[in-house]
Amino acid sequence: MPQQVVMGATLQCSFGVTPSALVVLPVNRVRCEGSIAANIMDHEPLVNIMPFGMCTSQANPEVAAATAAALGTPTPMPCVPATLTPWVPGAVTVLLGNEPSLDNVSRCVCNWGGVVTVADAATRETQIP
Repeated sequence: MPQQVVMGATLQCSFGVTPSALVVLPVNRVRCEGSIAANIMDHEPLVNIMPFGMCTSQANPEVAAATAAALGTPTPMPCVPATLTPWVPGAVTVLLGNEPSLDNVSRCVCNWGGVVTVADAATRETQIP
């Protein structure tokens, strides 16, 4: 059964080199296992989703330019997440701030083609039906 995702959850991008942590602002005033609970709208780049080290996606203009400058040798560049759409599908059975709760099976897509997933929800006991 899916788990509720909270502040400090570990995220991973399919084109990122290192994991990142989810930041959840306390606007919904809901806590879960002592941390602030997340909903699907917690997707803002550099607010909720922090960089994943280096980006390896050729769809990222910075990576493409660096690769071209290196005469075709794939050259990663610093990650700047471009997650402009909410997490999907979310847990519609639990609403936080009138939005579906964020569970550990949801995904968020970066404009550069990466898929951000939840590697560790930072909860152990809270499951969402």
